[in-house]
Parts: sequence; structure tokens; C-alpha cells
Amino acid sequence: MLEIFQNGGPIMWPLLICSIVALSTVLERLYFTIQVSRSRDEAGVDEVLRRVEHHDLDGALAAARKSTDFVARVLGSALEHRVESFASAVMRAANQELRKFSRGLAVLDTIITLSPLLGLLGTVTGMIHSFNLLGGHELGMPHAITGGIAQALIATAFGLGIAITALIPFNFLNARLEEARREIEDAATLVELHLGQCEKCAVGNEKHPPLAPPSGRG
Repeated sequence: MLEIFQNGGPIMWPLLICSIVALSTVLERLYFTIQVSRSRDEAGVDEVLRRVEHHDLDGALAAARKSTDFVARVLGSALEHRVESFASAVMRAANQELRKFSRGLAVLDTIITLSPLLGLLGTVTGMIHSFNLLGGHELGMPHAITGGIAQALIATAFGLGIAITALIPFNFLNARLEEARREIEDAATLVELHLGQCEKCAVGNEKHPPLAPPSGRG
């Protein structure tokens, strides 16, 4: 393996760095995914939604603060700042949570694009070196030229291997990000609908105050 790496030329060192960075990023993201899965609290989210549905906003906020679920944290932050703007509070809290899910994706995306290009660069430079031999005394030794071409293709193989390997966790992490976004949007939409019903009820009570009890005749 070490001999193959050395035969790939100097471009193998940047490819090695890319592979180490990609592996570190994937391991960190997998650890984060496991931690998020362990901290999920669907019962807590349901409790928040149930209390909002029954117009118990203080109880919903208390339930959200107790929960470890990221959806409950978003709803809790939005309910806490609902007086200013519920939609803006949801967007701000959701962006903070989704930023945790998207961390490292840009790195993997860069490596997926960069690795094949580096491999191609290594192959091109190796091919140039091999064809330069055509003008020298190695013309009578075709194995030297073909061997150089074969070595030049090592960089491309490594670059493609890194990109293909990193593409699988990249797509998986993107899917988790979209899933988290959908869950937040669905829960926030339900809360917003219930809050709208609360406001309509409050306005209706103001327009139609309860009737005063009839006064007794003395």
C-alpha cells in the first residue's frame, strides 16, 4: 500500500489530507447524529402541542423547557418570544438548531468536488512526465513509459475513491437535515394554527362580553 502511495506522485499528499479531513468530519457527524437520536423526546413534543391546543401556553412553554428534543426547543423559544413575532421567533430558533445539523456538510461537499480534480491533476502531470520520456533514451524501453502511465492513474483512482466514499455519508447527513427541517416546520405550523384560534377566541370574547346577571326586584 505504501509503495502504491509513493508511485502516485506528490499529489497523493493532498489527497491523503482530504481523506483524513473527510473521515474526521464523517465520524464527528455520526457521533452528533447518535447524540440527537438519543435525545429525541417525542412525548415531550406531543405534550407541548397538546397544551398549546388546549390554550395552555404557559404549560406548553414549561414542557418545552423540560424536553431535550430539538423540536421542543424550537417551539419553546418561539412561544417565549411569541408576543414580538411568532413566525420570526420560529425562524430564528430553527436556524440555530438546523445550523448544528448542517455543520460539516460544506467540508464534505468541497472534498467530494476537490478529490477527483486533484486525482486528475496528478494523472495529467504523470502523463506529461511519461510522454517526456518519448524524447529520451527510454524510447527503447516501452515498459518504462507504460509503467509511468499506470502510476499516473493511481492518483485518479484515489481521488475518485475518496469522493465516492464521502458521497454516501454526505447524502445521509443531507437527508437528516431535511428531515429535521420538516419536523420543525410541521410542529411550528400546528402551534401557529392553535395560536391563531386562541387570538380569534380572545377577539370574540371582547366583542361579545358575558351578559350581566339580572338584577333582583326589591
